[in-house]
Amino acid sequence: MAFEGLAERLQGTLNKITGKGKINEADVKEMMREVRFALIEADVNLKVVKSFVKTVSERAVGQDVMKSLTPGQQVVKIVKDELTNLMGGEQNPIQFARKSPTVIMMVGLQGAGKTTTTGKLATVLRKKHNKNPLLVAADIYRPAAIQQLETLGKQISVPVFSMGTDQSPVEIARRAMEEAEKEHNDVVIIDTAGRLHVDEALMQELKDIRELTKPDEVFLVVDAMTGQDAVNVAKSFDEMIGITGVVLTKLDGDTRGGAALSIRTVTEKPIKFVGMGEKMDALESFHPERMASRILGMGDVMSLIEKAQENVDEEKAKELEQKLRTQSFTLDDFLDQLQQVKKMGPLDEILKMMPGANKIKGLDNAKVDEGQMGRVEAVIYSMTLAERESPDIINASRKKRIAVGSGTSIQEVNRLLKQFEEMKKMVKQMTNMQQKGKKKGKMPGFDSFFK
Repeated sequence: MAFEGLAERLQGTLNKITGKGKINEADVKEMMREVRFALIEADVNLKVVKSFVKTVSERAVGQDVMKSLTPGQQVVKIVKDELTNLMGGEQNPIQFARKSPTVIMMVGLQGAGKTTTTGKLATVLRKKHNKNPLLVAADIYRPAAIQQLETLGKQISVPVFSMGTDQSPVEIARRAMEEAEKEHNDVVIIDTAGRLHVDEALMQELKDIRELTKPDEVFLVVDAMTGQDAVNVAKSFDEMIGITGVVLTKLDGDTRGGAALSIRTVTEKPIKFVGMGEKMDALESFHPERMASRILGMGDVMSLIEKAQENVDEEKAKELEQKLRTQSFTLDDFLDQLQQVKKMGPLDEILKMMPGANKIKGLDNAKVDEGQMGRVEAVIYSMTLAERESPDIINASRKKRIAVGSGTSIQEVNRLLKQFEEMKKMVKQMTNMQQKGKKKGKMPGFDSFFK
Protein backbone atom coordinates (compact mmCIF):
# COMPACT_ATOMS: atom_id res chain seq x y z
CA MET A 1 0.00 0.00 0.00
CA ALA A 2 1.21 3.53 -0.79
CA PHE A 3 2.55 5.74 2.01
CA GLU A 4 3.71 2.80 4.15
CA GLY A 5 7.26 4.16 4.54
CA LEU A 6 6.04 7.72 5.10
CA ALA A 7 3.32 6.57 7.51
CA GLU A 8 5.81 4.59 9.58
CA ARG A 9 8.24 7.53 9.81
CA LEU A 10 5.59 10.13 10.61
CA GLN A 11 3.82 7.95 13.18
CA GLY A 12 7.14 7.19 14.91
CA THR A 13 8.06 10.88 15.00
CA LEU A 14 4.67 12.03 16.28
CA ASN A 15 4.52 9.29 18.93
CA LYS A 16 7.67 10.76 20.50
CA ILE A 17 6.08 14.18 20.90
CA THR A 18 2.64 12.97 22.06
CA GLY A 19 4.31 11.17 24.96
CA LYS A 20 5.64 14.44 26.40
CA GLY A 21 3.73 16.42 29.01
CA LYS A 22 5.22 19.69 27.77
CA ILE A 23 6.92 20.61 24.52
CA ASN A 24 9.11 23.54 23.51
CA GLU A 25 10.40 25.04 20.27
CA ALA A 26 13.43 22.73 20.30
CA ASP A 27 11.08 19.69 20.38
CA VAL A 28 9.09 21.06 17.45
CA LYS A 29 12.28 21.83 15.51
CA GLU A 30 13.58 18.28 16.03
CA MET A 31 10.21 16.79 15.04
CA MET A 32 10.01 18.90 11.88
CA ARG A 33 13.54 17.89 10.87
CA GLU A 34 12.41 14.25 10.91
CA VAL A 35 9.15 15.12 9.12
CA ARG A 36 11.17 16.90 6.40
CA PHE A 37 13.35 13.83 5.87
CA ALA A 38 10.27 11.57 5.77
CA LEU A 39 8.58 13.71 3.11
CA ILE A 40 11.71 13.98 0.96
CA GLU A 41 12.19 10.21 1.22
CA ALA A 42 8.56 9.80 0.06
CA ASP A 43 9.48 11.76 -3.11
CA VAL A 44 7.37 14.81 -2.24
CA ASN A 45 8.15 17.94 -4.28
CA LEU A 46 10.86 19.99 -2.49
CA LYS A 47 8.91 23.28 -2.64
CA VAL A 48 5.90 21.48 -1.19
CA VAL A 49 8.06 20.03 1.63
CA LYS A 50 9.47 23.46 2.47
CA SER A 51 6.04 25.10 2.57
CA PHE A 52 4.51 22.25 4.62
CA VAL A 53 7.30 22.28 7.23
CA LYS A 54 7.13 26.08 7.55
CA THR A 55 3.34 26.11 8.04
CA VAL A 56 3.29 23.28 10.59
CA SER A 57 6.24 24.78 12.52
CA GLU A 58 4.58 28.19 12.76
CA ARG A 59 1.31 26.71 14.00
CA ALA A 60 2.98 24.25 16.37
CA VAL A 61 4.97 26.89 18.28
CA GLY A 62 1.90 29.07 18.77
CA GLN A 63 0.88 30.03 22.32
CA ASP A 64 -2.36 27.99 22.12
CA VAL A 65 -0.37 24.82 21.54
CA MET A 66 2.51 25.42 23.97
CA LYS A 67 0.19 26.27 26.87
CA SER A 68 -2.27 23.48 26.09
CA LEU A 69 -2.78 20.60 28.52
CA THR A 70 -2.17 18.19 25.60
CA PRO A 71 0.40 19.94 23.38
CA GLY A 72 1.52 16.71 21.69
CA GLN A 73 -2.01 15.89 20.55
CA GLN A 74 -2.46 19.45 19.31
CA VAL A 75 0.66 19.10 17.15
CA VAL A 76 -0.64 15.81 15.72
CA LYS A 77 -3.90 17.57 14.83
CA ILE A 78 -1.96 20.37 13.11
CA VAL A 79 0.03 17.83 11.05
CA LYS A 80 -3.20 16.05 10.07
CA ASP A 81 -4.89 19.35 9.12
CA GLU A 82 -1.95 20.44 6.98
CA LEU A 83 -1.62 17.02 5.32
CA THR A 84 -5.32 17.26 4.47
CA ASN A 85 -4.86 20.77 3.04
CA LEU A 86 -1.84 19.58 1.07
CA MET A 87 -3.99 17.00 -0.70
CA GLY A 88 -6.85 19.38 -1.44
CA GLY A 89 -8.73 19.91 1.82
CA GLU A 90 -11.96 18.16 0.91
CA GLN A 91 -13.31 15.67 -1.59
CA ASN A 92 -13.89 17.11 -5.05
CA PRO A 93 -16.71 15.13 -6.71
CA ILE A 94 -17.45 14.81 -10.44
CA GLN A 95 -19.17 17.85 -11.92
CA PHE A 96 -22.15 16.46 -13.81
CA ALA A 97 -23.66 18.57 -16.59
CA ARG A 98 -27.05 20.19 -16.00
CA LYS A 99 -28.10 18.94 -19.42
CA SER A 100 -27.13 15.39 -20.45
CA PRO A 101 -24.81 14.01 -21.46
CA THR A 102 -21.93 14.74 -19.10
CA VAL A 103 -18.73 14.42 -21.16
CA ILE A 104 -15.52 13.17 -19.53
CA MET A 105 -12.20 13.10 -21.42
CA MET A 106 -9.60 10.65 -20.18
CA VAL A 107 -6.07 11.78 -21.05
CA GLY A 108 -2.56 10.69 -20.10
CA LEU A 109 0.63 9.02 -21.22
CA GLN A 110 0.84 5.44 -22.41
CA GLY A 111 1.17 2.86 -19.65
CA ALA A 112 -0.54 4.89 -16.93
CA GLY A 113 -3.62 2.63 -16.97
CA LYS A 114 -5.93 5.03 -18.84
CA THR A 115 -8.08 2.47 -20.68
CA THR A 116 -8.56 0.29 -17.59
CA THR A 117 -9.37 3.38 -15.51
CA THR A 118 -11.97 4.39 -18.12
CA GLY A 119 -13.75 1.07 -17.51
CA LYS A 120 -13.42 1.45 -13.73
CA LEU A 121 -14.89 4.96 -13.87
CA ALA A 122 -17.88 3.67 -15.86
CA THR A 123 -18.41 1.02 -13.15
CA VAL A 124 -18.38 3.68 -10.41
CA LEU A 125 -20.80 5.95 -12.30
CA ARG A 126 -23.21 3.09 -12.99
CA LYS A 127 -23.18 1.58 -9.50
CA LYS A 128 -22.87 4.64 -7.27
CA HIS A 129 -24.48 7.38 -9.36
CA ASN A 130 -27.05 5.32 -11.29
CA LYS A 131 -25.72 6.62 -14.62
CA ASN A 132 -25.95 5.06 -18.07
CA PRO A 133 -22.47 5.67 -19.54
CA LEU A 134 -21.15 5.22 -23.07
CA LEU A 135 -17.45 4.42 -23.50
CA VAL A 136 -15.72 5.84 -26.58
CA ALA A 137 -12.66 4.13 -28.10
CA ALA A 138 -10.79 7.14 -29.53
CA ASP A 139 -7.26 5.71 -29.37
CA ILE A 140 -6.74 4.71 -33.01
CA TYR A 141 -2.95 4.36 -32.75
CA ARG A 142 -2.99 1.36 -30.46
CA PRO A 143 -5.48 -1.20 -31.89
CA ALA A 144 -5.17 -3.20 -28.67
CA ALA A 145 -6.68 -0.21 -26.80
CA ILE A 146 -9.92 -0.48 -28.80
CA GLN A 147 -10.11 -4.22 -28.23
CA GLN A 148 -9.28 -3.79 -24.54
CA LEU A 149 -12.05 -1.20 -24.06
CA GLU A 150 -14.58 -3.39 -25.89
CA THR A 151 -13.64 -6.34 -23.66
CA LEU A 152 -13.98 -4.20 -20.54
CA GLY A 153 -17.35 -2.90 -21.77
CA LYS A 154 -18.68 -6.46 -22.08
CA GLN A 155 -17.29 -7.35 -18.68
CA ILE A 156 -19.08 -4.47 -16.92
CA SER A 157 -22.14 -4.42 -19.24
CA VAL A 158 -21.50 -0.89 -20.52
CA PRO A 159 -21.80 -0.04 -24.27
CA VAL A 160 -18.64 0.91 -26.19
CA PHE A 161 -18.65 3.13 -29.30
CA SER A 162 -15.81 2.37 -31.70
CA MET A 163 -15.12 2.92 -35.42
CA GLY A 164 -11.86 1.01 -35.72
CA THR A 165 -8.63 2.76 -36.69
CA ASP A 166 -9.60 4.31 -40.03
CA GLN A 167 -11.49 7.36 -38.73
CA SER A 168 -9.87 10.33 -36.96
CA PRO A 169 -10.30 10.54 -33.17
CA VAL A 170 -12.17 13.84 -33.61
CA GLU A 171 -14.69 12.21 -35.99
CA ILE A 172 -15.10 9.26 -33.61
CA ALA A 173 -15.83 11.69 -30.78
CA ARG A 174 -18.37 13.58 -32.91
CA ARG A 175 -20.21 10.41 -33.93
CA ALA A 176 -20.11 9.13 -30.33
CA MET A 177 -21.90 12.28 -29.14
CA GLU A 178 -24.65 11.62 -31.69
CA GLU A 179 -24.85 7.99 -30.55
CA ALA A 180 -25.17 9.03 -26.90
CA GLU A 181 -28.04 11.37 -27.71
CA LYS A 182 -29.81 8.69 -29.73
CA GLU A 183 -29.37 5.98 -27.08
CA HIS A 184 -30.01 8.32 -24.12
CA ASN A 185 -26.61 7.80 -22.49
CA ASP A 186 -26.24 10.43 -19.77
CA VAL A 187 -22.43 10.17 -19.53
CA VAL A 188 -19.88 9.91 -22.36
CA ILE A 189 -16.36 8.81 -21.35
CA ILE A 190 -13.77 9.30 -24.12
CA ASP A 191 -10.65 7.14 -23.93
CA THR A 192 -8.11 9.22 -25.86
CA ALA A 193 -4.70 8.23 -27.21
CA GLY A 194 -1.56 8.38 -25.12
CA ARG A 195 2.10 8.71 -26.02
CA LEU A 196 5.31 7.67 -24.34
CA HIS A 197 5.97 11.37 -23.75
CA VAL A 198 4.21 14.71 -24.17
CA ASP A 199 4.40 15.87 -27.81
CA GLU A 200 2.79 18.53 -30.00
CA ALA A 201 0.78 16.14 -32.21
CA LEU A 202 -0.86 14.48 -29.20
CA MET A 203 -1.73 17.79 -27.59
CA GLN A 204 -3.26 19.20 -30.78
CA GLU A 205 -5.46 16.14 -31.16
CA LEU A 206 -6.62 16.43 -27.56
CA LYS A 207 -7.32 20.15 -28.03
CA ASP A 208 -9.43 19.37 -31.11
CA ILE A 209 -11.47 16.73 -29.24
CA ARG A 210 -11.88 19.14 -26.35
CA GLU A 211 -13.05 21.93 -28.65
CA LEU A 212 -15.61 19.64 -30.32
CA THR A 213 -17.06 17.88 -27.25
CA LYS A 214 -16.69 20.67 -24.68
CA PRO A 215 -16.14 18.18 -21.83
CA ASP A 216 -17.38 18.82 -18.31
CA GLU A 217 -14.33 17.03 -16.92
CA VAL A 218 -10.85 16.33 -18.30
CA PHE A 219 -9.24 13.66 -16.13
CA LEU A 220 -5.51 13.14 -16.35
CA VAL A 221 -4.61 9.54 -15.49
CA VAL A 222 -1.15 9.25 -13.96
CA ASP A 223 0.76 6.33 -12.48
CA ALA A 224 1.45 7.03 -8.80
CA MET A 225 4.50 4.75 -9.03
CA THR A 226 6.31 7.36 -11.16
CA GLY A 227 6.56 9.82 -8.26
CA GLN A 228 7.67 13.33 -9.24
CA ASP A 229 7.42 12.46 -12.95
CA ALA A 230 3.66 12.16 -12.41
CA VAL A 231 3.61 15.72 -11.06
CA ASN A 232 5.61 17.02 -14.04
CA VAL A 233 3.30 15.24 -16.50
CA ALA A 234 0.26 16.73 -14.76
CA LYS A 235 1.75 20.22 -15.00
CA SER A 236 2.48 19.79 -18.73
CA PHE A 237 -1.00 18.48 -19.60
CA ASP A 238 -2.66 21.22 -17.58
CA GLU A 239 -0.64 23.98 -19.24
CA MET A 240 -1.25 22.64 -22.76
CA ILE A 241 -4.87 21.47 -22.75
CA GLY A 242 -6.24 22.24 -19.29
CA ILE A 243 -7.32 19.45 -16.93
CA THR A 244 -10.04 19.51 -14.27
CA GLY A 245 -8.77 16.67 -12.11
CA VAL A 246 -6.30 13.84 -11.66
CA VAL A 247 -6.80 10.09 -11.29
CA LEU A 248 -3.86 8.37 -9.58
CA THR A 249 -3.48 4.70 -10.51
CA LYS A 250 -1.60 1.96 -8.63
CA LEU A 251 -1.88 3.71 -5.27
CA ASP A 252 -2.20 0.23 -3.76
CA GLY A 253 1.25 -0.65 -5.07
CA ASP A 254 4.69 -0.11 -3.59
CA THR A 255 4.69 3.62 -4.17
CA ARG A 256 6.12 6.22 -1.81
CA GLY A 257 3.11 8.50 -2.20
CA GLY A 258 4.98 11.67 -3.18
CA ALA A 259 2.76 12.29 -6.22
CA ALA A 260 -0.43 12.28 -4.14
CA LEU A 261 1.07 14.75 -1.69
CA SER A 262 2.52 17.08 -4.34
CA ILE A 263 0.17 17.09 -7.32
CA ARG A 264 -2.57 19.30 -5.85
CA THR A 265 -0.17 22.04 -4.74
CA VAL A 266 1.87 22.06 -7.96
CA THR A 267 -1.05 21.93 -10.44
CA GLU A 268 -3.83 23.41 -8.25
CA LYS A 269 -6.03 20.63 -9.66
CA PRO A 270 -7.76 18.13 -7.37
CA ILE A 271 -7.17 14.40 -7.17
CA LYS A 272 -10.62 13.03 -8.05
CA PHE A 273 -10.07 9.27 -7.86
CA VAL A 274 -7.41 6.75 -6.88
CA GLY A 275 -6.91 3.25 -8.26
CA MET A 276 -6.63 0.77 -5.37
CA GLY A 277 -6.43 -2.58 -7.14
CA GLU A 278 -6.93 -4.46 -10.38
CA LYS A 279 -10.65 -5.27 -10.08
CA MET A 280 -13.13 -3.13 -11.99
CA ASP A 281 -14.65 -1.74 -8.80
CA ALA A 282 -11.25 -0.81 -7.34
CA LEU A 283 -11.52 2.91 -8.09
CA GLU A 284 -12.21 5.08 -5.05
CA SER A 285 -13.20 8.73 -4.68
CA PHE A 286 -10.27 10.58 -3.16
CA HIS A 287 -10.90 12.00 0.32
CA PRO A 288 -7.91 14.08 1.54
CA GLU A 289 -8.92 13.97 5.20
CA ARG A 290 -9.40 10.19 5.17
CA MET A 291 -6.04 9.69 3.47
CA ALA A 292 -4.34 11.96 6.03
CA SER A 293 -5.92 9.89 8.83
CA ARG A 294 -4.64 6.67 7.28
CA ILE A 295 -1.12 8.08 6.86
CA LEU A 296 -1.06 9.06 10.54
CA GLY A 297 -2.45 5.69 11.69
CA MET A 298 -5.82 7.06 12.78
CA GLY A 299 -7.76 4.64 10.60
CA ASP A 300 -10.40 5.41 7.99
CA VAL A 301 -13.75 4.54 9.49
CA MET A 302 -15.86 6.29 6.84
CA SER A 303 -14.29 4.32 3.96
CA LEU A 304 -14.68 1.12 5.97
CA ILE A 305 -18.40 1.85 6.51
CA GLU A 306 -18.88 2.65 2.81
CA LYS A 307 -17.20 -0.61 1.79
CA ALA A 308 -19.48 -2.50 4.17
CA GLN A 309 -22.58 -0.73 2.85
CA GLU A 310 -21.62 -1.54 -0.74
CA ASN A 311 -20.79 -5.20 -0.15
CA VAL A 312 -22.91 -6.41 2.76
CA ASP A 313 -26.50 -7.39 2.05
CA GLU A 314 -28.70 -5.37 4.45
CA GLU A 315 -31.44 -8.02 4.67
CA LYS A 316 -28.89 -10.72 5.40
CA ALA A 317 -27.31 -8.50 8.06
CA LYS A 318 -30.68 -8.13 9.84
CA GLU A 319 -31.27 -11.87 9.60
CA LEU A 320 -27.79 -12.49 11.01
CA GLU A 321 -28.43 -10.13 13.94
CA GLN A 322 -31.54 -12.13 14.84
CA LYS A 323 -29.63 -15.42 14.62
CA LEU A 324 -26.83 -14.08 16.80
CA ARG A 325 -29.32 -12.96 19.42
CA THR A 326 -31.09 -16.32 19.49
CA GLN A 327 -27.85 -18.31 19.31
CA SER A 328 -29.02 -20.07 16.12
CA PHE A 329 -25.96 -19.02 14.10
CA THR A 330 -24.77 -21.92 11.89
CA LEU A 331 -21.68 -22.71 9.85
CA ASP A 332 -23.68 -21.78 6.72
CA ASP A 333 -24.16 -18.31 8.21
CA PHE A 334 -20.45 -18.20 9.07
CA LEU A 335 -19.60 -19.05 5.45
CA ASP A 336 -22.00 -16.41 4.14
CA GLN A 337 -20.38 -13.72 6.33
CA LEU A 338 -16.92 -14.80 5.23
CA GLN A 339 -17.89 -14.38 1.58
CA GLN A 340 -19.41 -10.94 2.17
CA VAL A 341 -16.27 -9.75 3.98
CA LYS A 342 -14.12 -11.02 1.08
CA LYS A 343 -16.03 -8.73 -1.29
CA MET A 344 -14.81 -5.70 0.67
CA GLY A 345 -11.24 -6.24 -0.54
CA PRO A 346 -7.93 -7.57 0.83
CA LEU A 347 -8.32 -8.14 4.57
CA ASP A 348 -4.94 -6.64 5.48
CA GLU A 349 -6.04 -3.36 3.84
CA ILE A 350 -9.41 -3.45 5.64
CA LEU A 351 -7.66 -4.00 8.99
CA LYS A 352 -5.49 -0.93 8.42
CA MET A 353 -8.63 1.22 8.07
CA MET A 354 -9.52 0.49 11.69
CA PRO A 355 -8.57 3.20 14.23
CA GLY A 356 -5.59 2.20 16.34
CA ALA A 357 -4.48 -0.46 13.86
CA ASN A 358 -1.08 1.25 13.69
CA LYS A 359 -0.52 0.31 17.34
CA ILE A 360 -1.00 -3.42 16.67
CA LYS A 361 2.47 -4.85 16.64
CA GLY A 362 3.50 -6.39 13.35
CA LEU A 363 0.35 -5.39 11.43
CA ASP A 364 2.38 -3.32 8.94
CA ASN A 365 4.12 -6.47 7.76
CA ALA A 366 1.18 -8.77 8.33
CA LYS A 367 -0.33 -10.41 5.30
CA VAL A 368 -3.67 -12.11 5.72
CA ASP A 369 -3.54 -15.60 4.21
CA GLU A 370 -6.34 -15.42 1.64
CA GLY A 371 -5.65 -19.10 0.90
CA GLN A 372 -6.65 -19.92 4.48
CA MET A 373 -10.07 -18.38 3.80
CA GLY A 374 -10.36 -20.61 0.76
CA ARG A 375 -9.57 -23.67 2.89
CA VAL A 376 -12.23 -22.66 5.42
CA GLU A 377 -14.77 -22.50 2.59
CA ALA A 378 -13.66 -25.91 1.31
CA VAL A 379 -14.05 -27.45 4.78
CA ILE A 380 -17.59 -26.10 5.21
CA TYR A 381 -18.62 -27.14 1.68
CA SER A 382 -17.43 -30.68 2.48
CA MET A 383 -19.88 -30.96 5.37
CA THR A 384 -23.42 -32.28 5.12
CA LEU A 385 -26.35 -29.92 5.72
CA ALA A 386 -26.91 -31.54 9.12
CA GLU A 387 -23.27 -30.99 10.10
CA ARG A 388 -23.41 -27.30 9.14
CA GLU A 389 -26.62 -26.83 11.13
CA SER A 390 -25.32 -28.76 14.18
CA PRO A 391 -21.51 -28.92 14.32
CA ASP A 392 -21.78 -30.81 17.64
CA ILE A 393 -22.52 -34.03 15.72
CA ILE A 394 -19.13 -33.94 13.96
CA ASN A 395 -17.20 -36.84 15.50
CA ALA A 396 -13.76 -38.26 14.61
CA SER A 397 -14.91 -40.27 11.57
CA ARG A 398 -16.88 -37.30 10.21
CA LYS A 399 -13.84 -35.05 10.66
CA LYS A 400 -11.73 -37.52 8.67
CA ARG A 401 -14.29 -37.56 5.84
CA ILE A 402 -14.54 -33.74 5.80
CA ALA A 403 -10.73 -33.37 5.74
CA VAL A 404 -10.40 -35.77 2.78
CA GLY A 405 -13.30 -34.11 0.92
CA SER A 406 -11.87 -30.61 1.36
CA GLY A 407 -8.26 -31.52 0.64
CA THR A 408 -7.23 -30.27 4.09
CA SER A 409 -6.26 -31.95 7.38
CA ILE A 410 -8.13 -33.02 10.50
CA GLN A 411 -6.20 -30.30 12.36
CA GLU A 412 -7.65 -27.65 10.06
CA VAL A 413 -11.17 -29.02 10.53
CA ASN A 414 -10.64 -28.90 14.31
CA ARG A 415 -9.29 -25.34 14.08
CA LEU A 416 -12.37 -24.15 12.19
CA LEU A 417 -14.78 -25.79 14.64
CA LYS A 418 -12.89 -24.25 17.57
CA GLN A 419 -12.92 -20.77 16.00
CA PHE A 420 -16.64 -21.10 15.31
CA GLU A 421 -17.40 -22.06 18.93
CA GLU A 422 -15.20 -19.25 20.29
CA MET A 423 -17.01 -16.74 18.12
CA LYS A 424 -20.40 -17.94 19.35
CA LYS A 425 -19.22 -17.61 22.96
CA MET A 426 -17.94 -14.10 22.33
CA VAL A 427 -21.24 -13.04 20.78
CA LYS A 428 -23.13 -14.54 23.73
CA GLN A 429 -20.96 -12.57 26.15
CA MET A 430 -21.55 -9.35 24.21
CA THR A 431 -25.30 -10.00 24.21
CA ASN A 432 -25.27 -10.63 27.97
CA MET A 433 -23.28 -7.44 28.56
CA GLN A 434 -25.80 -5.56 26.45
CA GLN A 435 -28.70 -6.90 28.53
CA LYS A 436 -26.95 -5.86 31.76
CA GLY A 437 -26.17 -2.47 30.22
CA LYS A 438 -29.84 -1.94 29.42
CA LYS A 439 -30.76 -2.60 33.06
CA LYS A 440 -28.18 -0.11 34.30
CA GLY A 441 -28.77 2.46 31.58
CA LYS A 442 -26.26 2.57 28.76
CA MET A 443 -23.72 0.28 27.20
CA PRO A 444 -21.39 2.40 25.07
CA GLY A 445 -20.18 0.73 21.93
CA PHE A 446 -22.80 -2.04 21.82
CA ASP A 447 -26.03 -0.15 21.34
CA SER A 448 -25.28 0.47 17.68
CA PHE A 449 -24.87 -3.28 17.07
CA PHE A 450 -27.62 -4.76 19.22
CA LYS A 451 -30.89 -2.82 19.15
